[in-house]
Amino acid sequence: MSLPNVLVFGGLNTCSRALVTFLVPLDGEPLVSHVRVVDKFSVEPPTTYIGAEFPKLLKKPQVEYRQANLTVAATIASMFDPPEGQSAYDYVFDFTGEVQFERTEMIQIDRTCHVARMIGLEAAKRKVKAYVRLQHPFYETPTKGSHDEKEDIKPDGVAGTWWHETLRMLAAIEDLNLVILRIGFVYGPYTNWGKIASALTVAAVYGHMKKPMKSMWSPGKNPTHTIHTEDVAGGMWACAQWMAPLGRKAADSLAGEIILFHNDKSKVGGVDGMPPADKKLVAPMFNLVDNSDSTLLSVGQTATSFFGTSFEFFNLVENTVLKLKSDVVEEINEHHVGGWTEMITTSNPPIPNTPLSAYLDQYALQKHIVAFNNSKMLEVTGYKLKKPQFDHETLKEVVEKWKEEGSWPIVNA
Repeated sequence: MSLPNVLVFGGLNTCSRALVTFLVPLDGEPLVSHVRVVDKFSVEPPTTYIGAEFPKLLKKPQVEYRQANLTVAATIASMFDPPEGQSAYDYVFDFTGEVQFERTEMIQIDRTCHVARMIGLEAAKRKVKAYVRLQHPFYETPTKGSHDEKEDIKPDGVAGTWWHETLRMLAAIEDLNLVILRIGFVYGPYTNWGKIASALTVAAVYGHMKKPMKSMWSPGKNPTHTIHTEDVAGGMWACAQWMAPLGRKAADSLAGEIILFHNDKSKVGGVDGMPPADKKLVAPMFNLVDNSDSTLLSVGQTATSFFGTSFEFFNLVENTVLKLKSDVVEEINEHHVGGWTEMITTSNPPIPNTPLSAYLDQYALQKHIVAFNNSKMLEVTGYKLKKPQFDHETLKEVVEKWKEEGSWPIVNA
């Protein structure tokens, strides 16, 4: 049986490298005949952090990287033409979208909605067997329990609103063999993006300073469900394999969910491809998180205990003072940014350049509640988690790989 051909769009700075590593392992048999990765970044020299393993994968005969501007429809269309001697692409994996949370509405519409919709339209035209869209956890779920795909959960901020709208736009494309994979907070080897990577770096600083790491948020439940990049990769692949023999209609009847409108109705006429607010849109959707039931407290405790310190909370008086200050972001960062700088400058061997930062932006400092139920994904697709727990073992692998490539400080206690 011939292996499928795969097209991967975007996500070089988030999760697509993990998918390529899964599809064409450095040691082991490839799962694909050919994979083309397309993103705006250069990889030689890299204009974004790509980790130590990805350049080795790019030397494999099955892997091709194309740097391209994905805001141009003709460019997207040309990426669907396979290399000479290869058959048409079977699966498309869509990791595109603007992940910087503070970006404006216009940027989100252009770089998230429009890019994904153009890729989706071309994928439908080319009759790809599966189109899997990665949805980051730009949502705010209720605090109690975990929430399944049927529940109406609220998109978080400008990013959440337009990432969610993108799902409606894709769902509206007839004959697109769409599957949506909605994940928790991601972490894993060579992943320097996201809340967990930031928490890990800051926890290391407080471990080095032998001080407790403190949170501004009270020690309530505050679910912060997590997922390892290996499972994002495995989950995307499982979704594609589940969809390919079914087609959209059958997949909708098995796993379709109504994607509700969460936007300003006045925007409908002005945004190209935005479906009417009252249009019922259905698409197969799966939540994917690990089995840790992580919370702000458990993530904080796991990360700080790994570095030999503790996770605590500011008391009410301290908290009130902090929240009243407009420059609180800078004040909080002052301590650990200086500590991280000290760690990388005194490291043996020295760290001349690291993609990791101990600076926590406004988004990282805000409280984000994300609690997803993963049972539908595991039952319907049969996927089995590779890293079911967020624990010292998974964190050790992440830190060790950064140490090996010279991105993480090695300091004497």
